[in-house]
Amino acid sequence: MSKNIYIKRKLEDTILQYLDRPEVIAVVGPRQAGKTTLLYHIFEQVKDRAIFLSFEDQKILNLFTQNIDEFIELYVTPYKYTFVDEFYYAKQGGKSLKYIFDKTKAKFIISGSSNVDLTIEAVKYLVGRIFVFSLFPLDFDEILAFKDPNLFKLYKKSKINLKGFSHVSGKADSLEILADIKKYYQDYLLYGGYPRIILSDAKKEKEIVLRNIYNTYFLREVRDILGLIDDYKFSQMIKVLALQVGNLIDYGEISNMSGLNFRTVKSYLNFLEKTFICRLVRPYFKNKRTEIVKNPKVFFFDNGLRNLIVDDFRKIEDRPDGGAVLENGLAMQLIKQELNFNFWRNKQKSEIDFVVNLPEAKQIGLEVKKSIKSSDLNSKSARDFMAAHKDIPLFFGVYDIKNNLTDRTFFTAMI
Repeated sequence: MSKNIYIKRKLEDTILQYLDRPEVIAVVGPRQAGKTTLLYHIFEQVKDRAIFLSFEDQKILNLFTQNIDEFIELYVTPYKYTFVDEFYYAKQGGKSLKYIFDKTKAKFIISGSSNVDLTIEAVKYLVGRIFVFSLFPLDFDEILAFKDPNLFKLYKKSKINLKGFSHVSGKADSLEILADIKKYYQDYLLYGGYPRIILSDAKKEKEIVLRNIYNTYFLREVRDILGLIDDYKFSQMIKVLALQVGNLIDYGEISNMSGLNFRTVKSYLNFLEKTFICRLVRPYFKNKRTEIVKNPKVFFFDNGLRNLIVDDFRKIEDRPDGGAVLENGLAMQLIKQELNFNFWRNKQKSEIDFVVNLPEAKQIGLEVKKSIKSSDLNSKSARDFMAAHKDIPLFFGVYDIKNNLTDRTFFTAMI
């Protein structure tokens, strides 16, 4: 399959809506998520009135940083839109961009760093003058729409819109349709949503691509930003985290297995969040005496990267961590919809996977299962949660579509 094929991103329509607003548009997100491709695709739609630059080009970067008025004359004034990829290479770039914006009211569309700190440093001068959008690896909607447009149309009819939540249903027209969707969803759970993965057909090629993303882009960035000469301990820490997905973080185990002290572990966890690798999820609670209030769980932004780290690409039903893979898969979907969520656990170890915050101060509890029995709907964890939080409805996501889906269950791909 050609690597030049463009996969439609949801963010494209959003950016097009803001293209004629005066504010600077910044697109941030992990490396290899497709920021450059997205910006260039939008540029192609307006290229008769636009220019596309990259600050990886040292000549252009030097002009921007050393002779900004000449930069304006060459690359801003003649155009309606100025696209700048890899904007974060410019030190004090945000300050200079504010100068251009205030002087010319020019429209800039820029891509930011995969490091949130660098992005914040770049845009802090532009408060009130900038819209910042996140681009993550592809979500399941984008993948299915690209791979099988006709099946996607059927899928959309059954898909749950959490942001407009009124009730949960996830029932497709037939088990055959669900089975077809499930084939794509399992691939998504195993290999994730990086665009190069979706454009790769062979399983072995997908694994090679993921390894390249991890070693060439991520670990290189770790060495550059954290100044590590030897990243072995850091790599060991990430592996322990990958094995702890869906569980409370055990800082002692991380320290023992990696050889890093507690303070360094906390610092590196902060770094992993800021580079869109992991998300720490805090517990939901109302009663500090009976509910867990401190220890977070960890989830990975991309299941493929997580599975590479633990070196396991077996099917869900063939692996002991299948439940964790499903849980991380649903977390991926919630993250990519930019929904805030927690987990719930009490001191008697009853637990619910997700408490999702929705518009209009609504919330919903979600529990993910490989398969489900009627007794699961009334388990001790379910009863304890519903007793403690009577105002939060609880539903169950099911991976095994042979189960009869009830009013309280849905096929996990449908979120």
